[in-house]
Amino acid sequence: MEAQTKMTMQIETEPIATRVTFHPFLAGLKREQLALLTDCAMATNSKKGQTIFREGEMANRFYLIETGRVVLESSEGLGNQVIIDTIDLLGWSWMFPPYTWQFTARAVEPTAAIFFYGTILREYCEKDHSLGYELLKRMSVVMVKRLQAARKNTVAFHARNARC
Repeated sequence: MEAQTKMTMQIETEPIATRVTFHPFLAGLKREQLALLTDCAMATNSKKGQTIFREGEMANRFYLIETGRVVLESSEGLGNQVIIDTIDLLGWSWMFPPYTWQFTARAVEPTAAIFFYGTILREYCEKDHSLGYELLKRMSVVMVKRLQAARKNTVAFHARNARC
């Protein structure tokens, strides 16, 4: 825990441009694209147990997790939260109409992240289609992984409940 606190403090002292430039998710982007991303980025922290966003709310941002852990949950109308996945990139719903969150995100330990304003970023992607394409390619990998995890965890949840 102490090592994580030191790492979080070290990350938080870096300028946001440095944090954006060297985040693995953004590796290989052009300098101009990184500048656009930096323009709509800010540092953020979440406390253990904090809800970052809720299923059904407006999706207007995304996060690159730097330290800590965040889980995605869904109630699926069952009243109980089903954990879908533990993630390092949070939020792809800002890219697709109707721009609403499909899951609830909750920090399960103190978390440091880079927050991006999705509404501004969508405008940048419309002006620079190569930026939009690069982000879509990267987000697609995350979406496939997330859908596979959702299927696996939902099946496991229903199997456990069927035995009860």
